[in-house]
Amino acid sequence: MVLDVLALLLAAVAAVLAFLAWRGSTARRASGDDLPEDVHGLRQEVAALRLEAQDALRHLALVRYDAFGDMGGHLSWSLALLDDAGHGVVLTSIHGRSEARTYAKSVASWQCEQQLSPEEEEAIAHARP
Repeated sequence: MVLDVLALLLAAVAAVLAFLAWRGSTARRASGDDLPEDVHGLRQEVAALRLEAQDALRHLALVRYDAFGDMGGHLSWSLALLDDAGHGVVLTSIHGRSEARTYAKSVASWQCEQQLSPEEEEAIAHARP
């Protein structure tokens, strides 16, 4: 019986020491001081990629509609393609019975110098995060 109690006590001490060792190793890993040099290089690469991604046309929205009352099917559309700063383009295609016309308007800081149709304004508003 004494040996059983002693074994149980020894197991409890071993469990406490193992927990303290595990806790200390995770605290060191979280600080980042003892990371290998290549991990620091990878962090710099990720930061550079995030900076480059700001200029990517990541925000987009498509609005489909009927440009003319006598036609159905929502064949006309406006598409906003913008980056994080709101720079990009709005493309619009107006579908008629005998022809389709396509327009492109430049957008800077979520605004356009040219007059926008309500559908183009809606596309820009939906693309904005």
